[in-house]
Amino acid sequence: MKYGLDIRQDAALDLVSIGALVHRLDPGVIPFRKATQCAIHVSGGEFNVAANMADCFRMNTGIATAMVDYPIGDLIAERVRAMGVRPFYKRFKHNGVSGPNMATVYSDRGQGVRAPVVFYNRCNEAAAQLKPGDFDWKTIFAGGVRWFHSGGIFAALSETTGEVIVEGMKAAKAAGAIVSFDLNYRAKLWNIWGGHERALGVISRIVENVDVLVGNEEDLQMGLGIPGPEVAKKSKLDPSTFFGMIDKVIAKYPKVKVVATTLREVHSTNHHSWSAVAWVDGKTYVAPTAELTVLDRVGGGDGFASGFFYGLLSGEEPQEAVNLGWAHGALLTTFPGDTSMATVEQVRAFAKGGSARIQR
Repeated sequence: MKYGLDIRQDAALDLVSIGALVHRLDPGVIPFRKATQCAIHVSGGEFNVAANMADCFRMNTGIATAMVDYPIGDLIAERVRAMGVRPFYKRFKHNGVSGPNMATVYSDRGQGVRAPVVFYNRCNEAAAQLKPGDFDWKTIFAGGVRWFHSGGIFAALSETTGEVIVEGMKAAKAAGAIVSFDLNYRAKLWNIWGGHERALGVISRIVENVDVLVGNEEDLQMGLGIPGPEVAKKSKLDPSTFFGMIDKVIAKYPKVKVVATTLREVHSTNHHSWSAVAWVDGKTYVAPTAELTVLDRVGGGDGFASGFFYGLLSGEEPQEAVNLGWAHGALLTTFPGDTSMATVEQVRAFAKGGSARIQR
């Protein structure tokens, strides 16, 4: 039982995520109020992990999610196929006017001293209508599954999505999978239907089933109700506050064996200092610090999670797993969009101290 986890060595699927698929409209460095054109990226915190692990790390992954039968759904489904992720869809019919819809995320990239701006249209979102019983978990897991993942954004969409996560996690546990959850606390989403107190109740029921938890100190405070410091740290790269909260997390959720997060100091939109940390079965690990020239920051955290999970699934030493997540998250910020365009060879080279010298 490495890392305190009993990870299956073989199964038809290395990882299955459950979450919402979205499409992100990206006008680049132009703010939306002046935009004349946009790139379209397919995203979703849970999907990003499955897509990165399939496309970059060459693992067999799947996504359980909602899909609407209309052109936007077709566009998104094409990208799911292109990333090599096996879909398990609960399908919805579009009425031609008001939905149900695949959610839209609007996100420019900012530039220099101008920060990126992100806002949403999740009106009548199909994924928010998912409920227990919508997925045949026995069929999905029939060939075996090694890892099951979800996140706080999907949990926050409606009163039923958290219940779907719990149902999926229990089925995955019964199938022998490791279960992970990225807290990704988003107050705006929770405030629509329940607020902070409701969030604490829902997330608590989810984390009772979790082996591997992803989230920074703010996520731990807001998502789990774990007391934290009232004063800000001197540096966002200082891991002491995060590690100082772990004992409280484990006391409340003793089944959790791994807790990890990224550390990011934002100097400007295009210059970040980047690191990562993990607590693995009682021991702490810290990645190096890299100075990043950022093209598109969206998806960096999911990039870390997917590289870290890949390291654990591959049996790497904990420090190497943290470094793989750190390296992949760093590389992901150099690509447009939310999912990886890196190769596993590039990730491993950077994790070992590679450089940006030209490859001939």
